[in-house]
Amino acid sequence: DVQLVESGGGSAQAGGALRLSCVASGAIRRRVCMGWFRQAPGQEREGVAGISSDGDTIYYNDNVKGRFTISQNNDNAKNMVFLQMNSLRPEDAAMYYCAASSRSFCTMTILGKFAYDSWGQGTQVTVS
Repeated sequence: DVQLVESGGGSAQAGGALRLSCVASGAIRRRVCMGWFRQAPGQEREGVAGISSDGDTIYYNDNVKGRFTISQNNDNAKNMVFLQMNSLRPEDAAMYYCAASSRSFCTMTILGKFAYDSWGQGTQVTVS
């Protein structure tokens, strides 16, 4: 199993920025994809951004393209994935979750929640 811990959430004003971080531990070598998802109250969990472990595949939700950037750092055994969120909008407010997938097909559906088999506890983002 992969254990995921998110950090970096908080409050920001519209137009502001936040940077989310996720530390992965455990069965790291089994990761094929990493993703960020979000879920607002009463809504379905949706994919925000995804990246393959080799960095060759990156996708963004159309609603965040040009504003959010996903990146990762697998150096020095620090297995981390980041989500830089700029130009925040009130509709970006949600609980944000880091996810990891060991499934070979995840690159084909990298923003689909069913492609992922490990999840963090989430970090709250509020935009006013």
